[in-house]
Amino acid sequence: MLAGQLALVLAAAFASAALYINVAEQPARLKLDNKNLLKEWKPSYSGGFAMQGSLAVISAVLGIVTAWLTSDWRWLVGSALILANWPYTIFVMMPTNHKLKAIAEDDAGPASRTMIETWGRLHAARTSLGIAATLAYLWALN
Repeated sequence: MLAGQLALVLAAAFASAALYINVAEQPARLKLDNKNLLKEWKPSYSGGFAMQGSLAVISAVLGIVTAWLTSDWRWLVGSALILANWPYTIFVMMPTNHKLKAIAEDDAGPASRTMIETWGRLHAARTSLGIAATLAYLWALN
C-alpha cells in the first residue's frame, strides 16, 4: 500500500502547486507591467512544467501499480485523472505556451498580457484535475 500512499502524496503535491499558481502566483504576476509579466512567466512556466509533469507521471504509475497489486479499480481513476494533465497540457495549453515563449520580452504588450490571462484560466483545469486525482486516491484508500 506504500505505492498508493506515495501516489496520493504526489497527486496532492501536484494539486497544491497548481492551486498556488492559480491563487497566488498568477494574480501577483498580473500586477506587473507587460514586459516584466512576460519576463516572469517564461522561467516560471518552464520550472513548473518540469516539476508538475514529473509529479503527474510518477503519481499515475504508482496508482497503476497499486491498482494491479490490490485489484482495486479506484486507483485507476486517480491515475487517469492525474495523467490527464499531460494530454490536456499538450493539446489545449501548448499552443498558448508556444506563442508566449516566442514573444520577445521587448515586444510584450496587451496581446501577450491577454494570452497570459488565458493561460491562467487554462491552468485552472490542471488544478481541478490534480484535486480530483487526490480525492480519487483518498477514496481508494478507504
